[in-house]
Amino acid sequence: MLSDGGIRAYLVRAGLAGVVGTGREVSLRSYRAFAARDPRVLIGVDPRGAWGERELVALMAAKCGVSADPRCVSGQDVIDPERTVAALDAFGERVGAVAQRGGAVLFGTGHPHRLLGFYAGLADALSAVGCTVLTPAQGRCVDITTRFGLRTCQIDYVRGVGVVRGDGGERAGCATPVHSHSPLPVRVALGAALEEGWPLPDLVIGDHGWVCGAGQLGFEAIGPADTDDPAVFVGEAEGVVSVAVPLEDGARSDYYLPLTRYVLNRACLSQ
Repeated sequence: MLSDGGIRAYLVRAGLAGVVGTGREVSLRSYRAFAARDPRVLIGVDPRGAWGERELVALMAAKCGVSADPRCVSGQDVIDPERTVAALDAFGERVGAVAQRGGAVLFGTGHPHRLLGFYAGLADALSAVGCTVLTPAQGRCVDITTRFGLRTCQIDYVRGVGVVRGDGGERAGCATPVHSHSPLPVRVALGAALEEGWPLPDLVIGDHGWVCGAGQLGFEAIGPADTDDPAVFVGEAEGVVSVAVPLEDGARSDYYLPLTRYVLNRACLSQ
């Protein structure tokens, strides 16, 4: 089991913190789009504050450890591993709290090829201690606007984790899960939970539109976010997102599995 010092070293070694793969130019482009209230970057958050580019740079420096100098416009972003570990500890506390009361949990990811295994391990552990892992809206269609136009997708669950699949005429579960930052899938899932008689989630665990969309609707929501995902950190700053974990989200999927074990250990759910 990784200690605090061990997890910090691992994060840097795996490129999940320290110098990460996200370029400064990419992050600044996201901050400008957020400041312009581009819904593709808001991903479900309806900000109350006047978040301009300078305010976002300052926020991301405080939350993630990126450069606070707005004149820094190139190079690779940096995530402070100390901030990541502190956020993982808070994340684990929320997981432990819902486990203690046997609550209902909804999982979802817009990065199925990277983060699915991280969430699935948490879902397995929570299910094993009596939590209800929710899977509402299975097979329902969602029309998501992308840079390539309107795309019809289907909501599916893999090991208890919500994903969206391209709707190419295949039956649910056959098409490949797709990358998406949209908050529409979680909105549809939460609406279906009411219609289908599911309990509403005590906790939503996910990324991008899943965490922001659920948090904006008033559900406790936690999840990881990269340096070019300002919406999740704005959501945390404004009380919409409970815990935002600064983390490179484009690494190999197996690199995140030690984080599952670390979170479960913090939640007193080690297996």
